[in-house]
Amino acid sequence: MIFLDRNEFNFEPSQKVIDAIHNFDPKTLCFYTRIYDEGKKSVVSVRLSELYGIPEQQVIIGYGGEDILKNAVHYYLSTGGNNTIMIPEFSWWYYNRIAGECGGTFEMYPLHEVDDTFAYNIDEVIECTNRVHPRMLLLASPNNPTGNCLSPEQIGRIMENIPDDTMVLIDEAYASFVSNDSAYVGELVTKYSNLIVSRTLSKFYGLPGLRMGFGFIGKGHEGFLNYVNKYLGYNRFSEAVALAALESNEHYRKVAEDMEWDRQLFMTELGGLPGFKVFKSVANFILVRYPIAIKAALQKSLADQNYKIKFMGDKGLEDCLRITLGKPEHIRAVVETIKQAYNANKQDAK
Repeated sequence: MIFLDRNEFNFEPSQKVIDAIHNFDPKTLCFYTRIYDEGKKSVVSVRLSELYGIPEQQVIIGYGGEDILKNAVHYYLSTGGNNTIMIPEFSWWYYNRIAGECGGTFEMYPLHEVDDTFAYNIDEVIECTNRVHPRMLLLASPNNPTGNCLSPEQIGRIMENIPDDTMVLIDEAYASFVSNDSAYVGELVTKYSNLIVSRTLSKFYGLPGLRMGFGFIGKGHEGFLNYVNKYLGYNRFSEAVALAALESNEHYRKVAEDMEWDRQLFMTELGGLPGFKVFKSVANFILVRYPIAIKAALQKSLADQNYKIKFMGDKGLEDCLRITLGKPEHIRAVVETIKQAYNANKQDAK
């Protein structure tokens, strides 16, 4: 089965990652790490502190980005007497669920379809946040499944114009696909104490099975850090592989650049067909609107070839496909299958 439905990694890990796995000493697992004796969380949080220029005390480590999101939402919606979180209209269903898990409520703010992309209306986000005054505001950049992102300037505008007691949680799981430049993260976290930025090794670094996420938080949140941090340290095997991945930027940047071929193929082969719309994406997936009449035939044809893509069911996106960008031969096969289903339906309609 070729999985192109969960934004995983259909390429090869870096050689440094492979070497770290092969060279890992199993005896290491017989002992806890001792770095917590130095007042540090992990060798990974130390390295991230160096890479991002953020004090180690403000680095968060989690069991994937999912864990950081869940812990943050559970903690802040359970403290302070306000249990409302605002989330984007078209976004990951998991945001809703984790709010409900801790008795929280959510309100959606709009994402707008603009030409060949989706976009936040920054003034509207600011207005909604001030009107609702939620405990948390969640921003996803790039957003899943729409593939659009926020600039550092837009994030700064939002932070400057909303209540200081609203915690802003930015899910940047796919942000490394946008740019190598992450200096803005340190600048924003230093300036705004009510900000959490969540990232992961699952997407750009292609290690979803490692379950290693990381993030950064503004100053003054010792209660949350005590809640989320692990007193006896983290998985030492995962730490070794994570360090190798973080030192493999060149390898993963090359993979990310190669994905542009996939985007262009979708645009040239499907973008001009009646009933189709290929949305611009800066992540490792692409959203495609398609004629819903071909859905059943397309599902069967893909299943027969052992391909799996995401048929969206979200309100407003029911006629869309989300497809993980992968190897050229995989993407070519998916595009050809979509075209065949479309042409067969066109013939039947005659």
